[in-house]
Amino acid sequence: MQIISGRVQKAKKVVLYGPEGIGKSSLAAQFPRPFFIDTEGSTTEMDVDRAPKPTSWTMLKQQAEWVKQQGDRFGTLIIDTIDWAEMLCVESVCAQAGKKGIEDFGYGNGYVYVKEEFGRFLNLLSDVIEAGIHVVLVAHAQIIKFEQPDEMGAYDRYQLKLGKKTSSQTAPLVKEWADMVLFINYKTFSVAADQKGTKHKGQGGVRTVYANHHPAWDAKNRQGLPDEFPLDYSYIAHIFNGSSPAQSTAAPKQATSTVNPTENIPNIIPNQQAANIAAPVTTAPPAAGLNPSIPQSLRDLMEQHQVTEAEIQIVVSNKGYYPYDTPIANYDPGFIDGVLVGAWQSVFSVIKDTRDKIPF
Repeated sequence: MQIISGRVQKAKKVVLYGPEGIGKSSLAAQFPRPFFIDTEGSTTEMDVDRAPKPTSWTMLKQQAEWVKQQGDRFGTLIIDTIDWAEMLCVESVCAQAGKKGIEDFGYGNGYVYVKEEFGRFLNLLSDVIEAGIHVVLVAHAQIIKFEQPDEMGAYDRYQLKLGKKTSSQTAPLVKEWADMVLFINYKTFSVAADQKGTKHKGQGGVRTVYANHHPAWDAKNRQGLPDEFPLDYSYIAHIFNGSSPAQSTAAPKQATSTVNPTENIPNIIPNQQAANIAAPVTTAPPAAGLNPSIPQSLRDLMEQHQVTEAEIQIVVSNKGYYPYDTPIANYDPGFIDGVLVGAWQSVFSVIKDTRDKIPF
């Protein structure tokens, strides 16, 4: 049995959540060498490196896998936001099962499937952590009624804004997974009443980070942070300096950013001030001449892997789903989402085998 003593320096798993527009993304952008997977397209006004907005759960997972393979090229992977990522997860689970909505599974089974799939995604993010890359999940906050078993009455508290019903499954997973959960909100200094004493207004509004649990919000940290501090990265910067892959004996090998053109490579939208990026940004050329009527979620995967419409049609016809001359745009949307997008890795594997036999 090997005994490991003392602290282990490794990358951190962080959740930042709060109301919209308070500065969550701006704070995340100050983490070391950040790379954004912008699920909701909210970073367009920020000078950061990002992948194209994922249009499917499969695309999101492939982008995270790609970041993991980049070695020390990036210091932090930021998913902005995780609640929009959860919606992609729900759509994928429903599409693969041929359901129109999560309620169609019956008896709450759909929420269990989402929890399991979301848990596998968090495992992938843990692999990113093991590669020495911090992971920051940005999330919105929601106010819910909360009632403790040993107390009378309910009260309002802030929680992660995950699905209205799936949150009871996925929110605990995210909070347990994280090393640090920081809640960001406007601090109200006082409440003033009008002359009649019937209406009250909050006064003040300094943006504040809360780092420890409170009856009114979820938060935690393992670094001894104060209960609250101003929204300023300098208060937490010392935590994220000098992280390395979780190795206790030998130093990790430096990973290269050599790109295989047949692998999944996001078309990076670069930071115009990307002096801190060790390797040049590589953009994969899209497959030429794709029909714009092909659903966006499938077209994005085809472009990333340089797959032509003919290659998809050959694979689909060989499996007996549609005749070869059927345009992809005429495929059933459920078939596209549930089979072609949902099982893309298997589809692309067959396409690569086909390429060896039929030159395109």
